[in-house]
Amino acid sequence: MNVNTYGGTYPTFTELLDREGRLAGTSWGLFPEPDRGTPSFITQDAILEARKSIRTGAVFGLDYPADAFDPGMSLKRGAPRHTIYSSHPAHRDDYLDGYYLQGSTQIDGLRHRRADDVGFYNGTPDGRVKEGTPDLGIQEWAENPIVGRGVLVDLDGYRTGQGSPIDHEGGEPLSLDLIQSALTAQSVSIRPGDILMLHTGWCEWFLGLTARDKEQTRDGRRATGIAQSEEFVAWAWDNRLALLAADNFALECLPVVPGSPFLNSAPNDRGMMHQQLLAKLGLPLGELWRLGPLCRHMRTTGSWDAFISIKPLNITGGTGSPANATSVV
Repeated sequence: MNVNTYGGTYPTFTELLDREGRLAGTSWGLFPEPDRGTPSFITQDAILEARKSIRTGAVFGLDYPADAFDPGMSLKRGAPRHTIYSSHPAHRDDYLDGYYLQGSTQIDGLRHRRADDVGFYNGTPDGRVKEGTPDLGIQEWAENPIVGRGVLVDLDGYRTGQGSPIDHEGGEPLSLDLIQSALTAQSVSIRPGDILMLHTGWCEWFLGLTARDKEQTRDGRRATGIAQSEEFVAWAWDNRLALLAADNFALECLPVVPGSPFLNSAPNDRGMMHQQLLAKLGLPLGELWRLGPLCRHMRTTGSWDAFISIKPLNITGGTGSPANATSVV
């Protein structure tokens, strides 16, 4: 068992694997609020400590516009259509049509993925994951927002400084070794309850393409992201990450690495780690985050942590939501 800085005691990942039956490799039943998942690692003391990450008073919104990725990498999620109407000359109102809640900067909820072998997080029955039911819904993090210390890992800057920029056109897999090396180069350490943000530069690269090149990239189904590995899943848990986010399409690389250890356990996801992270560990994932401006500011200050607030839309039973993430540095 590991005791975190703020007093919580949890099994190591190796000990999770030794749990019996369907509990093996899961965090099911370990948190006092069952549907909250790893944001439970953020204690009140950790939130108070996160205030020390505010040094300049600069504020950054970490969300792209709802229609930024049009066309985007998703084969189904289109941009919403915004309509403004009026009932009389002094009135204006508006609504959105076709608003995919994970079409732009997003946070994946715990009902976004079920594990092929054991089902939804905490053994939630499939029949409970539908419209109108609260189980594992995104409202859990809207009613009690995810707030704490965020750490940004500048993978893009690190690789560029090494003279080998990340290959976004080829959809490069990014290894755990790379993440750890960048953290060491930035002289920053991870604390229990941290919100980890990986800056790869992918979003700004993709948004800089022509519409035709964006469509070709989408059709090629290649995207930069974390390489699938058991070591990464164990590292994320053992470091007590509250949330993991990146400025790329799927957090993980697409397609999965040839040797993905999850090819058999996650056949419907073609070997991705989403099932391990969401359905088994209860770790929320952020994708398509707007990290460029924050990263450039941090490069000038030399400090890589910030106070982060994340408040999803309060939609009962939502599978995901715009992140509504704000950074104060």
